[in-house]
Amino acid sequence: MAHYRKAVAAAVALNTGIFVVEAVAGFRAHSLSLLMDSVHNLSDEMALVFIYLAFILSKGVSRNLLRSANIFNSVGLIVVSGVLLWQSVERLLHPAPVVGLVAIVVGLAAAAANWEVARLLWAPGRNNAAIRLAYVHNLGDVYVSLAPVCSQDSCSPSPDIRFSTR
Repeated sequence: MAHYRKAVAAAVALNTGIFVVEAVAGFRAHSLSLLMDSVHNLSDEMALVFIYLAFILSKGVSRNLLRSANIFNSVGLIVVSGVLLWQSVERLLHPAPVVGLVAIVVGLAAAAANWEVARLLWAPGRNNAAIRLAYVHNLGDVYVSLAPVCSQDSCSPSPDIRFSTR
């Protein structure tokens, strides 16, 4: 288990970078999608920290930490979903301009960083269910991090396109 520490520690560090960059950029660009992905990465961060601690603490404590990591991540996603719903309604009622280029660049960078986190967790995840869950989760996060990119005008149809009902 000691050989997993470096990979998990690197994943924690990289995930911290994703969280911080998305939070700062989302706040400055007024991008709800970047802010919500940042909060989502914070819940991922806590799960990864629990997994890391499970490898450096005693067996009795570590077993509980591995279970707690998975539960914490799931509860975090539920909370993020609730906050996202609430903030989406707020944004619909009171629209705010978003600096689209920032959301696109940071979203692409976050997707690449989530891919790297997943890559770091791939080898240890073959032998550990908690790490494998974090690996699969981060593979999905690659696509979630692209949401800020697709929420900008680059992914929406042109206003000149008319849809026919024929």
